Amino acid sequence: MVTTIHRLPVVKSETGLSRSTIYQHITQGLWIKPIRLGARAVGWPAHEVAALNAARIAGKSDEEIRELVLKLIAARKSFAKEVI
Repeated sequence: MVTTIHRLPVVKSETGLSRSTIYQHITQGLWIKPIRLGARAVGWPAHEVAALNAARIAGKSDEEIRELVLKLIAARKSFAKEVI
């Protein structure tokens, strides 16, 4: 499975959100935390960005999006187990 990682400028472009809003949403549980790519670099898996965008487009409530974030976190853990 090929997974693309988006850096912050791409995420900002795809969501229309500012950097501060993305990180505020992370704090509120409305956005997934980035993955570490290096000492000073982070990114988000493209499929997670797409899933969160789709949820917003579908008009999901904040509570439903928080549930989606938890599912994405769980999927990351199972994905890591499959690859390792």
